[in-house]
Amino acid sequence: MTRHGHLSLSKGVHQRLKQISAATIDRLLHDVREQAFGGQHRRASGVGSAIRRAVPIRTFSDWNDPLPGYFEIDFVHHRGDGKVDSELVHTLVMTDIATGWPECLAMPFRSGAFVLEHIEQVRRALPFPLRGLDCDNDSAFMNETVFDFCKATGIELTRSRAYKKNDQAWVEQKNGAIVRRLVGYGRLQGLEATEIFASLYKVSRLYINFLQPSFKLKSKTRHGAKVTKHYESPLTPLERVLRSVSVPEATKRKLRTRFRAVDPLDLLSRMRKHSSTLRPAVNAAPRRPRQRHLTALPWRNSWSASEQRGRTAR
Repeated sequence: MTRHGHLSLSKGVHQRLKQISAATIDRLLHDVREQAFGGQHRRASGVGSAIRRAVPIRTFSDWNDPLPGYFEIDFVHHRGDGKVDSELVHTLVMTDIATGWPECLAMPFRSGAFVLEHIEQVRRALPFPLRGLDCDNDSAFMNETVFDFCKATGIELTRSRAYKKNDQAWVEQKNGAIVRRLVGYGRLQGLEATEIFASLYKVSRLYINFLQPSFKLKSKTRHGAKVTKHYESPLTPLERVLRSVSVPEATKRKLRTRFRAVDPLDLLSRMRKHSSTLRPAVNAAPRRPRQRHLTALPWRNSWSASEQRGRTAR
């Protein structure tokens, strides 16, 4: 600007400008930028910040063997290798801490209204009361709609710490062990893909909760750099529900009756059908999932191998 005559500076001011740091520039221009942008940052974050302050934090070590009904909740977005946008299909994953009971629901895009609708849907279908929700700091969870709903229904709402994924270790494990192994990492958009997702999750819900055993951590001890973990005997979520003293006997009888009517091979066949219908809608090649999850799902290698294991398992 000086070279082209737009600005006239003394030698001392010119020298100081060449030496000034970026942090000092930001500090000196703070009020000017606030006035130029009209305080947009403060206004945009006001309501969300107030909700976050009102919702207590719960870490991974704070559960202390809760009753069935306390769920961790999270999103899985199906973006493939492309960028994240609001029109992507999302999966809402809910995992019960006590029993490992997972619920997966498809959403055509991320929305607080859809979150509330799906929570109500899960609440009606559960064999035990929905007692609590633990979410991350996503605005689809941290909003007045969800906050007021939980307050009105007596559901305890907590949140994890920002950028601490291990605070939601239970649901994060299901994100990979169930959702990614069912549908992979491809990019999915549109109502048609959402409807196929919903049909697939409706069938897999029975298979996973009624037939798929999983491990549950019993204790963990550290000896220097070595960590030793001990697990309980693998049980299905249904078996853990049936062993819970907080679940009424009438509910347990209904669950046993429904379990006896479940045909594992029929469920596998229907899951394979929905998966094959979904495959053409995937725009990006799926990535190889990391082999670190403890849930042993039978579709991990191939459907044919799954069916063979299904025949010998029960």
